[in-house]
Amino acid sequence: MEFKNIQYVIDNDIITVTINRPKALNALNPETIHELSQCVGMIESNTDIKVVVITGGGTKSFVAGADIVAMSTMNPIEGRTFGMLAQDVFTRIENLPQPVIAAINGYALGGGCELACACDFRYAADTAKFGQPEVGLGVTPGFGGTQRLPRVVGRGYGKELIYTGQMIDAQEAYRIGLVNKVVPQEQLMEEVMKTAKVIASKGTVAVNLSKAAINRGINCDVITGIAYEAEVFGLCFATEDQKEGMQAFVEKRKAVFKGK
Repeated sequence: MEFKNIQYVIDNDIITVTINRPKALNALNPETIHELSQCVGMIESNTDIKVVVITGGGTKSFVAGADIVAMSTMNPIEGRTFGMLAQDVFTRIENLPQPVIAAINGYALGGGCELACACDFRYAADTAKFGQPEVGLGVTPGFGGTQRLPRVVGRGYGKELIYTGQMIDAQEAYRIGLVNKVVPQEQLMEEVMKTAKVIASKGTVAVNLSKAAINRGINCDVITGIAYEAEVFGLCFATEDQKEGMQAFVEKRKAVFKGK
């Protein structure tokens, strides 16, 4: 598939998706979100992909937010439709069976911070900046920020960032738990790919089912969550990966998983 504002590269079983509008700091206009939706659809149907990495084009920005020029003339119905379009794509990213890593190489503001929060975890360059500045424009976060950000960093920090529109640097983002790791910008993709390759080397079915159990469990009570965990745990014993993984352990050799 070819896109105007999205680039992707598949290297063995890892796909790197790049939001590529560097002149606009990779801002999300409707066209870009539609293209991202198509790209996500391609990933959803490709069972050979084990890990997804999302990053931004250039060195200045991951995604600097939604395209304010495009939004400035929207009426209420158009605004709601735009928000729901992005919410749908971000929710599909959150629920991809594959782990999704955000490689945050610069500004992650507004829709960019919301996209990052839809990923499973986040690595940041030391030059990265984060924030939800929407209230300074007279609107709320609309791409899932009021829901995902407080779940990632806790209600207090989430509310403070949203209410103040304050921008924070990578070290503060690390301190409050918004990112897992901060590295020099030139080392960011190397660190992300190192982790992606570790994940890709594990039992694919087990990784995917672990993600499903975590995502489902977070949104329900503990008793319901652990009941679902028991179901996916049992399901693993029907896979070739479980037999290979445990036999490799017994034989003291490295497991070779096939994702079956």
